[in-house]
Amino acid sequence: MQNPNALESRKRLIAVARGDAPADLVLKNAHYLNVFTNEWLDGDIAVAEGKIAGVGGNYDGKEIVDAAGKWVVPALIDSHIHLESTIVSPREFAKIALAHGTGTVVTDPHEISNVIGTDGIRYILQATEGLGLDVRVMLPSCVPATPFDENAGALSAEDIDEFYENPRVLGLAEMMDYVGAYSSDATIAKITAAHAHGKIVDGHAPALTGRVLDGYVAAGIYSDHECDNYENALEKLRKGQYIMIREGTAARNLAALSPLLTPQYASRCLFATDDKHPNDLLEKGHIDYIIRQCIKAGIDPILAIKAATCNAAQYFSLRGKGAVAGGYDADLLLLDDLNSFAIASVWCGGVLRAEHGKTMPLPTPAVDEKLLERAKNTMHANTISAEQLSCGKQPVIGLIAGELLTTDCGVAENIDVSADILKVVVVERHKNTGHIGIGYLKGYGLKRGAVATSIAHDSHNIIAVGTSDEEICAAVNHLIAAKGGICVADGENVTKLPLEIGGLMTETPMEQVNEMLENAKSAAYALGVNPQIDPFMSLSFLSLPVIPALKILTNGVFDVTTFSYRA
Repeated sequence: MQNPNALESRKRLIAVARGDAPADLVLKNAHYLNVFTNEWLDGDIAVAEGKIAGVGGNYDGKEIVDAAGKWVVPALIDSHIHLESTIVSPREFAKIALAHGTGTVVTDPHEISNVIGTDGIRYILQATEGLGLDVRVMLPSCVPATPFDENAGALSAEDIDEFYENPRVLGLAEMMDYVGAYSSDATIAKITAAHAHGKIVDGHAPALTGRVLDGYVAAGIYSDHECDNYENALEKLRKGQYIMIREGTAARNLAALSPLLTPQYASRCLFATDDKHPNDLLEKGHIDYIIRQCIKAGIDPILAIKAATCNAAQYFSLRGKGAVAGGYDADLLLLDDLNSFAIASVWCGGVLRAEHGKTMPLPTPAVDEKLLERAKNTMHANTISAEQLSCGKQPVIGLIAGELLTTDCGVAENIDVSADILKVVVVERHKNTGHIGIGYLKGYGLKRGAVATSIAHDSHNIIAVGTSDEEICAAVNHLIAAKGGICVADGENVTKLPLEIGGLMTETPMEQVNEMLENAKSAAYALGVNPQIDPFMSLSFLSLPVIPALKILTNGVFDVTTFSYRA
């Protein structure tokens, strides 16, 4: 049965479009982008019932905003982000994202789901409901990322099936298990279930090519955000996938993939940040930063804006988003200048959400108290001792600055700070198993002390690196006591950033979080950490066993190329 309120709302929208009733808001004298015809047009934009009623010509309204001299474009869409990677609550993230012109984000809550299972999905849905920023969800496909990970528990197709009924759920998130996508009944069942619900499936397939890629695409996986070179991206595009051009904190692929932003290929390109830390958000921006970089590089602004708006809306079937046109959501940006993409004001659903970089007060979503309590009590591990870290010869993992990839640097038997050989460990923290994976690390640069974090993709155990077993234990035990976060320890000198939500996020305002995070970075660099790497982001991806070559898990060093532990 049709909602009577929806019917009346639509009738009023039509009346406003025809000029038979006044609009709620009119942006007068606008110079706006038509994403359908790739041209800039002039005229009024009438808004009613949270939607655009009509464009062009002259409209009357209850509120008039003179847009003369402004450029009007659709609000921006991030096609793939993990909100947990911002290390603040969704509400804190929304304040910054809205100020930078983002109207919609598509998030994959697989970080928090690795920590508290399906309650992680529930937390993200509740913490983003009615937020002002439109948050859509792709359900985690690989929790855990591999059968070798130790997390809070595996999520099956049956576990996540109920969430497809939520209208904000768009599909199945990045399918990291590329082998399972064409060989595992359980993995194929997840993909098939998403299709049965009429949903899409995102990809995650770094360097996949040839017939293996053909099998992956044939499984029904429609996109990829893991392309780091033009050739691989073009192969995937030719085989029917959308390419999410990622420019985040940990991985930055815009320079390599920007040649795709041409009239020939751009319609199949989207923008994504994937993982975005507070400093990047505050200093550079969000999707608006990517557009600015494109324009600086000489890319047609229209193509760049479309990748951030209508292309993403079309891929995700977000009908009503991504265009300045009648019947579309009134998610609009007013720009002072196109070339610098300077945002004057941000409207979402016809509501002014930000002006000149300042976000208007946002509602506080209601999160179930028991759910929030569970999310804040996720540390289930005993303190560790130096004796537990003794070991013989172990593989040496080589860091590559600016990359998630690692190299195989042979073996070592002891820490050798002068040769930049450090010990790296992963401590299981979900079920108090006592498991501790031990290996060595080269390229981190630490000369004193230890660094530890409970952000350890994707299972989010505690990962730590140090110059002695005693220093490693000190850093890890500080985190256990704090219930998660980031710690830099050097004897009695300890710098911490507590992350009380799942050991991943905090409700502290982003500006304060950024200050604490930068202090922790400074402390790490002062101890000798390689200035070419992010001390914590680089460490957190060392436990992700889906990106070659060597990674460290709770049971030892893992060879991604053979998909097995090193002896």
